[in-house]
Amino acid sequence: MDVLQARRAGTQLNQVELWKLERHPLDVAAAVRTRYAVEGPEAIAEVPGETERLKWVGIYPQRQGGDAYMLRVKVPAGRLSAHQVRTIGEIIEEYADGPEDHPVWGNRYGDLTTRQDVQIHWVSMSDVPAVWDRLEAAGLTTVQACGDSARNVLCCPVSGVDADEVFDASPIARRVSEFFTGNREYANLPRKFKLSITGCRDDCAQAEINDIGMWPARFEDGTVGFNLLVGGGLSDGPRMASDLDVFVAPDDALEACRAIAQLFGELGDRENRGTARMRYLVNELGPETFRVELAKRATFPLRPAGEQLTRRYRGDHVGVHPQRRDDGPGARPLSYVGCSVTVGRMPGTDFIALARLAEVYGDGEVRIATDQNFVITGVPDERLDDLLSEELLERRSPFPAPFERGVVACTGSEFCRFAIVETKARAVEWAREMDRRYAARLGGGAGVKDRALGDVVRMHFSGCPASCAQPQIADIGFRGETAHVGEEIVEAVDIGLGGSLGGDARFGDWVVGAMPVSEVPDAIGGVLEGYLAGRRMGERFYEWARREPGPAVRRMLAAARVADAGRSAAGRDAASDTSDRSGAG
Repeated sequence: MDVLQARRAGTQLNQVELWKLERHPLDVAAAVRTRYAVEGPEAIAEVPGETERLKWVGIYPQRQGGDAYMLRVKVPAGRLSAHQVRTIGEIIEEYADGPEDHPVWGNRYGDLTTRQDVQIHWVSMSDVPAVWDRLEAAGLTTVQACGDSARNVLCCPVSGVDADEVFDASPIARRVSEFFTGNREYANLPRKFKLSITGCRDDCAQAEINDIGMWPARFEDGTVGFNLLVGGGLSDGPRMASDLDVFVAPDDALEACRAIAQLFGELGDRENRGTARMRYLVNELGPETFRVELAKRATFPLRPAGEQLTRRYRGDHVGVHPQRRDDGPGARPLSYVGCSVTVGRMPGTDFIALARLAEVYGDGEVRIATDQNFVITGVPDERLDDLLSEELLERRSPFPAPFERGVVACTGSEFCRFAIVETKARAVEWAREMDRRYAARLGGGAGVKDRALGDVVRMHFSGCPASCAQPQIADIGFRGETAHVGEEIVEAVDIGLGGSLGGDARFGDWVVGAMPVSEVPDAIGGVLEGYLAGRRMGERFYEWARREPGPAVRRMLAAARVADAGRSAAGRDAASDTSDRSGAG
Protein backbone atom coordinates (compact mmCIF):
# COMPACT_ATOMS: atom_id res chain seq x y z
CA MET A 1 0.00 0.00 0.00
CA ASP A 2 1.51 3.36 -1.03
CA VAL A 3 1.43 6.55 1.04
CA LEU A 4 -1.71 7.89 -0.60
CA GLN A 5 -3.61 4.64 -0.02
CA ALA A 6 -2.43 4.57 3.60
CA ARG A 7 -3.67 8.13 4.11
CA ARG A 8 -7.01 7.22 2.55
CA ALA A 9 -7.28 4.15 4.80
CA GLY A 10 -6.71 6.30 7.87
CA THR A 11 -9.41 8.85 7.17
CA GLN A 12 -12.81 9.13 8.80
CA LEU A 13 -15.41 7.85 6.36
CA ASN A 14 -18.32 10.15 5.61
CA GLN A 15 -21.85 9.07 6.55
CA VAL A 16 -22.77 7.82 3.08
CA GLU A 17 -19.66 5.61 3.03
CA LEU A 18 -20.64 4.16 6.40
CA TRP A 19 -24.11 3.39 5.09
CA LYS A 20 -22.61 1.67 2.06
CA LEU A 21 -20.44 -0.48 4.34
CA GLU A 22 -23.43 -1.51 6.44
CA ARG A 23 -25.21 -2.95 3.40
CA HIS A 24 -24.28 -3.06 -0.26
CA PRO A 25 -26.37 -0.45 -2.09
CA LEU A 26 -27.49 -2.87 -4.81
CA ASP A 27 -29.25 -4.95 -2.12
CA VAL A 28 -31.91 -2.27 -1.94
CA ALA A 29 -33.56 -3.72 -5.06
CA ALA A 30 -34.79 -6.77 -3.18
CA ALA A 31 -36.06 -4.60 -0.33
CA VAL A 32 -38.06 -2.48 -2.77
CA ARG A 33 -39.84 -5.56 -4.10
CA THR A 34 -40.43 -7.39 -0.85
CA ARG A 35 -41.04 -4.58 1.62
CA TYR A 36 -41.15 -0.97 0.41
CA ALA A 37 -43.59 -1.56 -2.43
CA VAL A 38 -45.91 -3.13 0.15
CA GLU A 39 -45.36 -0.90 3.20
CA GLY A 40 -44.60 2.39 1.45
CA PRO A 41 -42.26 5.32 2.22
CA GLU A 42 -42.62 4.94 5.99
CA ALA A 43 -40.74 1.64 5.84
CA ILE A 44 -37.91 3.27 3.88
CA ALA A 45 -37.55 5.95 6.55
CA GLU A 46 -37.06 3.26 9.21
CA VAL A 47 -33.78 2.07 7.61
CA PRO A 48 -30.79 4.43 8.01
CA GLY A 49 -29.29 5.35 4.64
CA GLU A 50 -31.99 3.62 2.62
CA THR A 51 -33.07 6.74 0.72
CA GLU A 52 -29.44 7.10 -0.39
CA ARG A 53 -29.26 3.44 -1.46
CA LEU A 54 -32.37 3.87 -3.62
CA LYS A 55 -30.21 5.85 -6.05
CA TRP A 56 -28.42 2.63 -7.04
CA VAL A 57 -31.67 1.39 -8.55
CA GLY A 58 -32.47 4.69 -10.22
CA ILE A 59 -34.95 6.10 -7.67
CA TYR A 60 -35.06 9.61 -6.18
CA PRO A 61 -37.72 11.00 -3.82
CA GLN A 62 -39.39 14.01 -5.40
CA ARG A 63 -39.49 17.40 -3.76
CA GLN A 64 -43.17 16.86 -2.95
CA GLY A 65 -42.27 14.06 -0.52
CA GLY A 66 -44.69 11.33 0.43
CA ASP A 67 -45.17 8.54 -2.08
CA ALA A 68 -43.82 10.45 -5.10
CA TYR A 69 -40.65 9.25 -6.81
CA MET A 70 -38.65 9.85 -9.95
CA LEU A 71 -37.28 6.85 -11.85
CA ARG A 72 -34.33 7.26 -14.19
CA VAL A 73 -34.05 4.80 -17.08
CA LYS A 74 -30.57 4.13 -18.44
CA VAL A 75 -30.16 4.32 -22.22
CA PRO A 76 -26.58 3.27 -23.02
CA ALA A 77 -25.18 5.28 -25.95
CA GLY A 78 -28.62 6.91 -26.23
CA ARG A 79 -29.98 4.12 -28.45
CA LEU A 80 -33.52 2.78 -28.10
CA SER A 81 -35.56 0.42 -30.22
CA ALA A 82 -39.05 1.55 -31.18
CA HIS A 83 -40.40 -1.14 -28.85
CA GLN A 84 -38.42 0.33 -25.96
CA VAL A 85 -39.63 3.85 -26.75
CA ARG A 86 -43.23 2.61 -26.81
CA THR A 87 -42.72 0.77 -23.53
CA ILE A 88 -41.46 3.94 -21.86
CA GLY A 89 -44.43 5.89 -23.22
CA GLU A 90 -46.90 3.28 -21.97
CA ILE A 91 -45.27 3.27 -18.52
CA ILE A 92 -45.53 7.06 -18.37
CA GLU A 93 -49.20 6.95 -19.36
CA GLU A 94 -50.00 4.26 -16.81
CA TYR A 95 -47.85 5.18 -13.82
CA ALA A 96 -46.66 8.83 -14.06
CA ASP A 97 -49.93 10.49 -13.14
CA GLY A 98 -49.42 13.55 -10.94
CA PRO A 99 -52.07 14.85 -8.54
CA GLU A 100 -52.98 17.76 -10.84
CA ASP A 101 -52.17 19.08 -14.29
CA HIS A 102 -49.23 21.43 -14.64
CA PRO A 103 -50.22 24.69 -16.40
CA VAL A 104 -47.46 24.21 -18.99
CA TRP A 105 -46.83 20.45 -19.14
CA GLY A 106 -50.18 18.93 -18.29
CA ASN A 107 -49.68 15.46 -16.81
CA ARG A 108 -47.98 12.11 -17.49
CA TYR A 109 -44.67 13.11 -19.09
CA GLY A 110 -41.03 12.07 -19.21
CA ASP A 111 -37.79 14.01 -19.48
CA LEU A 112 -34.91 13.39 -21.88
CA THR A 113 -31.71 14.23 -20.01
CA THR A 114 -28.24 15.53 -20.80
CA ARG A 115 -26.90 12.02 -20.14
CA GLN A 116 -29.16 10.39 -22.72
CA ASP A 117 -31.43 8.95 -20.01
CA VAL A 118 -35.20 9.17 -19.57
CA GLN A 119 -36.69 10.34 -16.27
CA ILE A 120 -40.23 9.46 -15.22
CA HIS A 121 -41.98 11.44 -12.46
CA TRP A 122 -44.80 10.81 -10.00
CA VAL A 123 -44.20 7.07 -9.68
CA SER A 124 -45.60 5.49 -6.52
CA MET A 125 -43.32 3.08 -4.65
CA SER A 126 -46.04 0.42 -4.85
CA ASP A 127 -45.79 0.57 -8.65
CA VAL A 128 -42.00 0.31 -8.91
CA PRO A 129 -41.81 -3.50 -9.22
CA ALA A 130 -44.34 -3.47 -12.07
CA VAL A 131 -42.43 -0.69 -13.82
CA TRP A 132 -39.17 -2.60 -13.41
CA ASP A 133 -40.74 -5.74 -14.85
CA ARG A 134 -42.02 -3.84 -17.89
CA LEU A 135 -38.63 -2.22 -18.45
CA GLU A 136 -36.73 -5.48 -18.00
CA ALA A 137 -38.98 -7.24 -20.52
CA ALA A 138 -38.03 -4.52 -23.01
CA GLY A 139 -34.30 -4.81 -22.28
CA LEU A 140 -34.12 -1.66 -20.13
CA THR A 141 -33.08 -0.99 -16.55
CA THR A 142 -32.87 1.71 -13.89
CA VAL A 143 -29.97 -0.04 -12.10
CA GLN A 144 -27.09 2.38 -11.45
CA ALA A 145 -28.76 5.21 -13.32
CA CYS A 146 -27.87 7.06 -10.09
CA GLY A 147 -25.60 6.45 -7.11
CA ASP A 148 -21.84 6.25 -6.56
CA SER A 149 -21.14 4.06 -9.54
CA ALA A 150 -20.82 4.14 -13.32
CA ARG A 151 -23.71 6.17 -14.72
CA ASN A 152 -25.14 5.99 -18.23
CA VAL A 153 -22.33 5.78 -20.82
CA LEU A 154 -22.54 8.57 -23.38
CA CYS A 155 -21.90 8.23 -27.10
CA CYS A 156 -22.60 10.23 -30.23
CA PRO A 157 -26.37 9.90 -30.82
CA VAL A 158 -25.85 9.25 -34.54
CA SER A 159 -23.03 6.74 -34.15
CA GLY A 160 -23.09 4.16 -36.92
CA VAL A 161 -25.03 6.41 -39.30
CA ASP A 162 -23.02 9.65 -39.24
CA ALA A 163 -21.54 10.13 -42.70
CA ASP A 164 -18.39 11.72 -41.27
CA GLU A 165 -17.60 9.73 -38.12
CA VAL A 166 -14.22 8.06 -37.66
CA PHE A 167 -15.84 4.80 -36.50
CA ASP A 168 -18.93 3.56 -34.69
CA ALA A 169 -18.10 3.50 -30.98
CA SER A 170 -21.60 2.70 -29.73
CA PRO A 171 -20.98 -1.08 -29.40
CA ILE A 172 -18.02 -0.26 -27.14
CA ALA A 173 -20.08 2.18 -25.06
CA ARG A 174 -22.79 -0.42 -24.62
CA ARG A 175 -20.25 -3.10 -23.71
CA VAL A 176 -18.80 -0.84 -21.02
CA SER A 177 -22.29 -0.14 -19.69
CA GLU A 178 -23.09 -3.86 -19.54
CA PHE A 179 -19.87 -4.54 -17.62
CA PHE A 180 -20.57 -2.01 -14.87
CA THR A 181 -24.34 -2.38 -14.56
CA GLY A 182 -25.07 -4.69 -11.62
CA ASN A 183 -21.33 -5.38 -11.08
CA ARG A 184 -21.02 -5.32 -7.28
CA GLU A 185 -17.24 -5.07 -7.39
CA TYR A 186 -17.41 -1.64 -9.04
CA ALA A 187 -20.75 -0.41 -7.69
CA ASN A 188 -19.32 1.30 -4.60
CA LEU A 189 -17.11 4.14 -5.80
CA PRO A 190 -16.40 7.34 -3.84
CA ARG A 191 -18.90 9.29 -5.97
CA LYS A 192 -20.75 9.18 -9.28
CA PHE A 193 -18.61 8.05 -12.21
CA LYS A 194 -19.44 9.45 -15.64
CA LEU A 195 -18.12 8.05 -18.92
CA SER A 196 -18.19 9.24 -22.53
CA ILE A 197 -17.00 7.11 -25.46
CA THR A 198 -17.34 8.35 -29.02
CA GLY A 199 -15.93 7.88 -32.49
CA CYS A 200 -17.41 11.04 -33.99
CA ARG A 201 -15.50 14.19 -34.87
CA ASP A 202 -17.90 16.67 -33.29
CA ASP A 203 -17.58 16.09 -29.53
CA CYS A 204 -21.35 15.78 -29.10
CA ALA A 205 -20.66 13.23 -26.33
CA GLN A 206 -18.84 15.93 -24.35
CA ALA A 207 -15.62 14.11 -23.50
CA GLU A 208 -14.06 17.05 -21.65
CA ILE A 209 -16.67 17.19 -18.86
CA ASN A 210 -16.74 13.48 -17.98
CA ASP A 211 -14.70 11.48 -15.48
CA ILE A 212 -13.56 9.39 -18.44
CA GLY A 213 -13.65 10.81 -21.95
CA MET A 214 -12.61 8.81 -24.98
CA TRP A 215 -12.66 10.55 -28.32
CA PRO A 216 -11.34 9.44 -31.72
CA ALA A 217 -7.65 9.37 -32.51
CA ARG A 218 -5.25 7.75 -34.96
CA PHE A 219 -2.12 6.04 -33.66
CA GLU A 220 1.18 6.39 -35.49
CA ASP A 221 0.72 2.98 -37.15
CA GLY A 222 -2.61 4.08 -38.64
CA THR A 223 -4.81 2.30 -36.08
CA VAL A 224 -7.90 4.25 -35.10
CA GLY A 225 -9.08 4.24 -31.51
CA PHE A 226 -9.29 6.76 -28.70
CA ASN A 227 -7.23 9.33 -26.89
CA LEU A 228 -7.96 9.19 -23.17
CA LEU A 229 -9.13 12.10 -21.03
CA VAL A 230 -9.84 11.94 -17.29
CA GLY A 231 -11.12 14.17 -14.52
CA GLY A 232 -13.65 16.41 -16.24
CA GLY A 233 -16.80 17.71 -14.59
CA LEU A 234 -18.94 20.71 -13.71
CA SER A 235 -20.85 21.56 -10.49
CA ASP A 236 -19.07 23.78 -7.93
CA GLY A 237 -15.55 22.88 -9.09
CA PRO A 238 -15.72 22.78 -12.90
CA ARG A 239 -12.72 21.23 -14.59
CA MET A 240 -11.85 20.31 -18.14
CA ALA A 241 -10.62 16.73 -18.38
CA SER A 242 -6.86 16.16 -18.57
CA ASP A 243 -5.28 14.48 -21.57
CA LEU A 244 -3.38 11.48 -20.15
CA ASP A 245 -1.25 11.03 -23.27
CA VAL A 246 -2.69 7.54 -23.72
CA PHE A 247 -3.97 5.94 -26.92
CA VAL A 248 -6.58 3.24 -26.31
CA ALA A 249 -7.32 0.66 -28.99
CA PRO A 250 -11.03 -0.20 -29.30
CA ASP A 251 -10.42 -3.68 -27.85
CA ASP A 252 -8.77 -2.13 -24.76
CA ALA A 253 -11.46 0.47 -24.04
CA LEU A 254 -13.40 -1.63 -21.53
CA GLU A 255 -10.23 -2.55 -19.66
CA ALA A 256 -9.18 1.10 -19.53
CA CYS A 257 -12.52 2.03 -17.96
CA ARG A 258 -12.32 -0.87 -15.49
CA ALA A 259 -8.79 0.04 -14.43
CA ILE A 260 -9.69 3.69 -13.91
CA ALA A 261 -12.72 2.67 -11.85
CA GLN A 262 -10.41 0.50 -9.73
CA LEU A 263 -7.99 3.40 -9.32
CA PHE A 264 -10.80 5.76 -8.33
CA GLY A 265 -12.24 3.24 -5.89
CA GLU A 266 -8.89 2.71 -4.20
CA LEU A 267 -7.54 6.26 -4.11
CA GLY A 268 -10.62 8.47 -4.26
CA ASP A 269 -11.73 10.59 -1.29
CA ARG A 270 -14.23 8.78 0.92
CA GLU A 271 -14.04 11.33 3.74
CA ASN A 272 -15.44 14.51 2.19
CA ARG A 273 -18.22 14.03 -0.37
CA GLY A 274 -17.73 17.60 -1.54
CA THR A 275 -14.32 16.66 -2.92
CA ALA A 276 -14.96 13.00 -3.72
CA ARG A 277 -15.43 13.33 -7.49
CA MET A 278 -12.62 11.95 -9.64
CA ARG A 279 -11.63 15.38 -10.93
CA TYR A 280 -10.31 16.21 -7.45
CA LEU A 281 -8.22 13.05 -7.45
CA VAL A 282 -6.77 13.95 -10.87
CA ASN A 283 -6.00 17.41 -9.53
CA GLU A 284 -4.35 15.96 -6.45
CA LEU A 285 -2.21 13.42 -8.26
CA GLY A 286 -1.60 15.37 -11.45
CA PRO A 287 -2.11 13.74 -14.87
CA GLU A 288 1.41 12.24 -14.91
CA THR A 289 1.05 10.44 -11.58
CA PHE A 290 -2.50 9.41 -12.46
CA ARG A 291 -1.09 7.80 -15.62
CA VAL A 292 1.49 5.92 -13.53
CA GLU A 293 -1.22 4.64 -11.20
CA LEU A 294 -3.34 3.59 -14.18
CA ALA A 295 -0.43 1.66 -15.68
CA LYS A 296 -0.19 -0.35 -12.42
CA ARG A 297 -3.79 -1.50 -12.77
CA ALA A 298 -4.40 -1.85 -16.51
CA THR A 299 -3.70 -5.20 -18.16
CA PHE A 300 -2.50 -3.61 -21.41
CA PRO A 301 0.60 -1.44 -21.91
CA LEU A 302 -0.11 2.28 -22.12
CA ARG A 303 0.88 3.79 -25.46
CA PRO A 304 1.30 7.54 -26.08
CA ALA A 305 -1.66 9.42 -27.49
CA GLY A 306 -2.32 9.45 -31.20
CA GLU A 307 -3.44 12.21 -33.54
CA GLN A 308 -6.64 13.74 -32.18
CA LEU A 309 -9.47 13.59 -34.74
CA THR A 310 -12.09 15.65 -32.90
CA ARG A 311 -12.50 18.98 -34.67
CA ARG A 312 -15.27 20.95 -32.94
CA TYR A 313 -18.24 20.93 -30.57
CA ARG A 314 -21.37 20.48 -32.64
CA GLY A 315 -23.90 20.92 -29.85
CA ASP A 316 -26.80 19.11 -31.54
CA HIS A 317 -27.94 16.94 -34.45
CA VAL A 318 -31.20 18.77 -35.09
CA GLY A 319 -32.36 18.90 -38.71
CA VAL A 320 -32.34 16.52 -41.68
CA HIS A 321 -28.91 15.06 -42.44
CA PRO A 322 -27.63 12.49 -44.96
CA GLN A 323 -26.56 9.20 -43.44
CA ARG A 324 -23.49 7.17 -44.28
CA ARG A 325 -24.03 5.63 -47.73
CA ASP A 326 -24.41 1.91 -48.17
CA ASP A 327 -23.06 1.08 -51.61
CA GLY A 328 -24.50 -2.44 -51.69
CA PRO A 329 -26.98 -3.67 -54.31
CA GLY A 330 -30.29 -1.86 -54.13
CA ALA A 331 -29.01 0.69 -51.63
CA ARG A 332 -31.00 3.90 -51.46
CA PRO A 333 -30.14 7.26 -49.90
CA LEU A 334 -31.06 7.52 -46.22
CA SER A 335 -31.24 10.42 -43.80
CA TYR A 336 -31.51 10.89 -40.07
CA VAL A 337 -33.90 13.46 -38.65
CA GLY A 338 -33.02 15.26 -35.43
CA CYS A 339 -36.05 16.77 -33.70
CA SER A 340 -36.13 19.55 -31.11
CA VAL A 341 -37.81 18.76 -27.79
CA THR A 342 -37.78 22.05 -25.93
CA VAL A 343 -36.06 21.37 -22.55
CA GLY A 344 -36.49 17.62 -23.17
CA ARG A 345 -40.01 17.17 -21.78
CA MET A 346 -42.55 14.98 -23.65
CA PRO A 347 -45.88 13.42 -22.66
CA GLY A 348 -46.14 9.66 -22.76
CA THR A 349 -48.33 9.90 -25.84
CA ASP A 350 -45.45 11.55 -27.70
CA PHE A 351 -43.16 8.63 -26.86
CA ILE A 352 -45.76 6.25 -28.23
CA ALA A 353 -46.21 8.34 -31.38
CA LEU A 354 -42.42 8.52 -31.80
CA ALA A 355 -42.17 4.72 -31.67
CA ARG A 356 -44.67 4.47 -34.52
CA LEU A 357 -42.74 6.98 -36.66
CA ALA A 358 -39.48 5.09 -36.12
CA GLU A 359 -41.14 1.87 -37.30
CA VAL A 360 -43.09 3.35 -40.22
CA TYR A 361 -40.47 5.70 -41.63
CA GLY A 362 -37.11 4.75 -40.12
CA ASP A 363 -35.02 1.73 -39.23
CA GLY A 364 -36.96 1.09 -36.01
CA GLU A 365 -34.53 2.95 -33.77
CA VAL A 366 -34.57 6.25 -31.86
CA ARG A 367 -31.52 8.03 -30.46
CA ILE A 368 -31.49 10.39 -27.46
CA ALA A 369 -28.97 13.22 -27.63
CA THR A 370 -27.13 15.07 -24.85
CA ASP A 371 -29.03 18.25 -25.74
CA GLN A 372 -32.35 16.64 -24.64
CA ASN A 373 -33.55 16.01 -28.21
CA PHE A 374 -34.24 12.83 -30.20
CA VAL A 375 -33.15 11.51 -33.59
CA ILE A 376 -35.01 9.17 -35.96
CA THR A 377 -32.53 7.20 -38.08
CA GLY A 378 -32.67 5.25 -41.33
CA VAL A 379 -35.33 7.32 -43.13
CA PRO A 380 -35.38 6.75 -46.94
CA ASP A 381 -35.11 10.10 -48.65
CA GLU A 382 -38.30 9.46 -50.62
CA ARG A 383 -40.19 9.15 -47.29
CA LEU A 384 -38.86 12.37 -45.75
CA ASP A 385 -41.75 14.59 -46.81
CA ASP A 386 -44.27 12.15 -45.37
CA LEU A 387 -42.38 11.97 -42.08
CA LEU A 388 -42.01 15.75 -41.86
CA SER A 389 -45.75 16.19 -42.33
CA GLU A 390 -46.57 14.02 -39.30
CA GLU A 391 -48.27 15.86 -36.44
CA LEU A 392 -45.59 14.96 -33.89
CA LEU A 393 -42.91 16.69 -35.96
CA GLU A 394 -45.00 19.82 -36.17
CA ARG A 395 -44.58 20.07 -32.39
CA ARG A 396 -41.10 18.47 -32.14
CA SER A 397 -39.73 20.20 -35.18
CA PRO A 398 -36.47 19.42 -37.00
CA PHE A 399 -36.46 23.11 -37.94
CA PRO A 400 -36.98 25.06 -34.70
CA ALA A 401 -36.19 28.71 -34.09
CA PRO A 402 -32.64 29.31 -32.81
CA PHE A 403 -33.31 29.79 -29.09
CA GLU A 404 -35.81 26.94 -28.74
CA ARG A 405 -33.30 24.74 -30.56
CA GLY A 406 -30.54 25.61 -28.13
CA VAL A 407 -32.33 25.66 -24.77
CA VAL A 408 -31.54 23.01 -22.12
CA ALA A 409 -32.93 22.86 -18.58
CA CYS A 410 -32.63 20.56 -15.59
CA THR A 411 -35.57 19.34 -13.52
CA GLY A 412 -35.48 22.42 -11.31
CA SER A 413 -37.44 23.08 -8.13
CA GLU A 414 -40.55 21.51 -9.62
CA PHE A 415 -39.22 18.09 -8.55
CA CYS A 416 -35.61 18.34 -7.37
CA ARG A 417 -34.98 18.71 -3.64
CA PHE A 418 -31.73 20.61 -4.26
CA ALA A 419 -32.88 23.13 -6.87
CA ILE A 420 -33.37 26.74 -5.82
CA VAL A 421 -35.52 27.95 -8.73
CA GLU A 422 -38.03 26.65 -11.27
CA THR A 423 -36.25 25.99 -14.56
CA LYS A 424 -38.10 24.13 -17.30
CA ALA A 425 -41.22 26.24 -17.80
CA ARG A 426 -39.22 29.42 -17.35
CA ALA A 427 -36.56 28.29 -19.85
CA VAL A 428 -39.26 27.65 -22.45
CA GLU A 429 -40.74 31.08 -21.78
CA TRP A 430 -37.36 32.81 -22.11
CA ALA A 431 -36.38 30.91 -25.26
CA ARG A 432 -39.64 31.74 -26.99
CA GLU A 433 -39.38 35.37 -25.98
CA MET A 434 -35.83 35.60 -27.37
CA ASP A 435 -36.99 33.94 -30.59
CA ARG A 436 -39.82 36.43 -30.88
CA ARG A 437 -37.38 39.31 -30.52
CA TYR A 438 -34.27 38.06 -32.31
CA ALA A 439 -34.82 34.94 -34.43
CA ALA A 440 -35.30 36.91 -37.65
CA ARG A 441 -32.08 38.84 -37.08
CA LEU A 442 -30.16 35.62 -36.34
CA GLY A 443 -31.16 33.99 -39.61
CA GLY A 444 -34.88 33.37 -39.50
CA GLY A 445 -37.46 31.92 -37.16
CA ALA A 446 -38.89 28.43 -36.96
CA GLY A 447 -39.01 26.46 -40.19
CA VAL A 448 -35.58 27.44 -41.54
CA LYS A 449 -34.29 24.16 -42.98
CA ASP A 450 -30.67 25.09 -43.56
CA ARG A 451 -29.97 27.07 -40.42
CA ALA A 452 -26.26 27.41 -39.71
CA LEU A 453 -25.05 26.22 -36.32
CA GLY A 454 -23.70 29.72 -35.80
CA ASP A 455 -27.26 31.06 -35.73
CA VAL A 456 -28.14 28.92 -32.69
CA VAL A 457 -27.71 30.50 -29.26
CA ARG A 458 -27.50 27.81 -26.59
CA MET A 459 -29.09 28.78 -23.26
CA HIS A 460 -28.66 26.24 -20.43
CA PHE A 461 -30.56 26.66 -17.16
CA SER A 462 -29.62 24.80 -13.97
CA GLY A 463 -31.69 25.23 -10.84
CA CYS A 464 -28.69 25.00 -8.50
CA PRO A 465 -24.86 24.81 -8.60
CA ALA A 466 -24.95 21.06 -9.36
CA SER A 467 -24.98 22.01 -13.05
CA CYS A 468 -27.17 19.18 -14.35
CA ALA A 469 -28.08 21.41 -17.32
CA GLN A 470 -24.39 22.17 -17.95
CA PRO A 471 -24.59 26.00 -17.88
CA GLN A 472 -20.80 26.38 -17.91
CA ILE A 473 -20.57 25.11 -21.51
CA ALA A 474 -23.46 27.19 -22.88
CA ASP A 475 -23.42 30.39 -24.89
CA ILE A 476 -25.58 31.78 -22.08
CA GLY A 477 -25.70 29.85 -18.81
CA PHE A 478 -28.10 30.34 -15.91
CA ARG A 479 -27.55 28.99 -12.39
CA GLY A 480 -30.26 29.19 -9.74
CA GLU A 481 -29.83 31.68 -6.91
CA THR A 482 -31.90 33.91 -4.65
CA ALA A 483 -31.91 37.70 -4.40
CA HIS A 484 -33.26 40.32 -2.03
CA VAL A 485 -35.73 42.73 -3.63
CA GLY A 486 -36.79 45.13 -0.91
CA GLU A 487 -37.83 42.92 1.96
CA GLU A 488 -38.59 39.96 -0.29
CA ILE A 489 -36.37 37.01 -1.21
CA VAL A 490 -37.04 36.14 -4.85
CA GLU A 491 -35.84 33.58 -7.36
CA ALA A 492 -32.74 34.73 -9.20
CA VAL A 493 -29.94 33.45 -11.43
CA ASP A 494 -26.23 33.89 -11.96
CA ILE A 495 -25.53 34.53 -15.65
CA GLY A 496 -22.52 33.15 -17.50
CA LEU A 497 -21.43 33.80 -21.07
CA GLY A 498 -19.09 32.21 -23.59
CA GLY A 499 -18.95 28.50 -22.79
CA SER A 500 -18.24 25.75 -25.32
CA LEU A 501 -16.46 22.43 -25.78
CA GLY A 502 -14.45 21.05 -28.71
CA GLY A 503 -11.27 22.53 -30.14
CA ASP A 504 -11.70 25.85 -28.34
CA ALA A 505 -13.21 24.45 -25.13
CA ARG A 506 -13.64 26.89 -22.28
CA PHE A 507 -16.10 27.39 -19.46
CA GLY A 508 -18.24 30.51 -19.58
CA ASP A 509 -17.51 33.47 -17.36
CA TRP A 510 -20.05 34.26 -14.66
CA VAL A 511 -20.59 37.94 -15.41
CA VAL A 512 -23.59 38.72 -13.17
CA GLY A 513 -24.73 37.20 -9.89
CA ALA A 514 -28.18 36.83 -8.38
CA MET A 515 -30.25 38.68 -10.97
CA PRO A 516 -33.99 38.43 -10.18
CA VAL A 517 -35.64 36.22 -12.79
CA SER A 518 -38.11 38.95 -13.75
CA GLU A 519 -35.22 41.04 -15.06
CA VAL A 520 -33.49 38.31 -17.08
CA PRO A 521 -35.23 38.49 -20.49
CA ASP A 522 -34.52 42.20 -20.91
CA ALA A 523 -30.98 41.85 -19.58
CA ILE A 524 -30.20 39.06 -22.04
CA GLY A 525 -31.85 41.11 -24.74
CA GLY A 526 -29.34 43.88 -24.06
CA VAL A 527 -26.44 41.46 -24.55
CA LEU A 528 -27.96 40.08 -27.74
CA GLU A 529 -28.29 43.59 -29.11
CA GLY A 530 -24.59 44.04 -28.45
CA TYR A 531 -23.79 40.75 -30.16
CA LEU A 532 -25.86 41.53 -33.26
CA ALA A 533 -24.30 44.98 -33.52
CA GLY A 534 -20.72 43.91 -32.92
CA ARG A 535 -20.24 40.36 -34.20
CA ARG A 536 -17.80 39.65 -36.97
CA MET A 537 -18.61 37.66 -40.08
CA GLY A 538 -19.45 34.08 -39.07
CA GLU A 539 -18.73 34.75 -35.40
CA ARG A 540 -20.75 32.61 -33.00
CA PHE A 541 -22.18 34.05 -29.80
CA TYR A 542 -19.67 32.37 -27.48
CA GLU A 543 -16.77 33.62 -29.62
CA TRP A 544 -18.09 37.17 -29.46
CA ALA A 545 -18.68 36.89 -25.70
CA ARG A 546 -15.06 35.83 -25.14
CA ARG A 547 -13.77 38.69 -27.26
CA GLU A 548 -16.00 41.33 -25.69
CA PRO A 549 -14.53 42.72 -22.44
CA GLY A 550 -16.42 41.71 -19.32
CA PRO A 551 -17.12 45.28 -18.18
CA ALA A 552 -18.70 46.05 -21.55
CA VAL A 553 -20.97 43.03 -21.29
CA ARG A 554 -21.95 44.01 -17.75
CA ARG A 555 -22.86 47.47 -19.01
CA MET A 556 -25.12 45.91 -21.65
CA LEU A 557 -26.86 43.87 -18.96
CA ALA A 558 -27.11 46.86 -16.62
CA ALA A 559 -28.49 49.15 -19.31
CA ALA A 560 -31.27 46.69 -20.06
CA ARG A 561 -32.05 46.39 -16.34
CA VAL A 562 -32.31 50.18 -16.05
CA ALA A 563 -34.70 50.24 -18.99
CA ASP A 564 -36.71 47.49 -17.35
CA ALA A 565 -36.82 49.45 -14.10
CA GLY A 566 -38.33 52.39 -15.97
CA ARG A 567 -41.40 50.48 -17.03
CA SER A 568 -44.75 51.37 -15.59
CA ALA A 569 -45.88 49.63 -12.43
CA ALA A 570 -48.61 47.92 -14.41
CA GLY A 571 -46.13 46.57 -16.92
CA ARG A 572 -43.85 45.30 -14.19
CA ASP A 573 -46.75 43.64 -12.37
CA ALA A 574 -47.79 41.90 -15.58
CA ALA A 575 -44.26 40.64 -16.17
CA SER A 576 -44.04 39.42 -12.58
CA ASP A 577 -47.37 37.60 -12.86
CA THR A 578 -46.17 35.82 -16.02
CA SER A 579 -42.97 34.77 -14.28
CA ASP A 580 -44.89 33.44 -11.28
CA ARG A 581 -47.22 31.42 -13.49
CA SER A 582 -44.32 29.88 -15.39
CA GLY A 583 -42.97 28.41 -12.18
CA ALA A 584 -46.26 27.07 -10.88
CA GLY A 585 -46.59 23.42 -9.94
